[in-house]
Amino acid sequence: MSEFAPTCIYLVISPLVTLIPHSVPFPFASNSLTYPEKLSSYECGFDPFGDARRRFDIRFYLVSILFIIPDPEVTFSFPWAVPLNKIDPFGSWSTMAFLLILTIGSLYEWKRGASDRE
Repeated sequence: MSEFAPTCIYLVISPLVTLIPHSVPFPFASNSLTYPEKLSSYECGFDPFGDARRRFDIRFYLVSILFIIPDPEVTFSFPWAVPLNKIDPFGSWSTMAFLLILTIGSLYEWKRGASDRE
């Protein structure tokens, strides 16, 4: 049983480390119902106008995807950055397939004009 002691200690301490910082502010927090201004929406200093549930142009989504694509590409390329004699063919081809999918997505966005400014 002593070999599992570090794991048991970790399982006891880790919830405490997350729960204590989240629960400490509650006794000191004021009632938000006393401040109706805190509950109102804020839109860059202006009073909100229009309906928040209206349809957005597809370019907003395409631009967001345009900024998200490089993140997983870099993240998943790190393991591939080892000497080529240590990567088996499956690892090499799976990375190539991943980069191909990202390239197709980038070409789709380019064709749709996501990076065009108007």
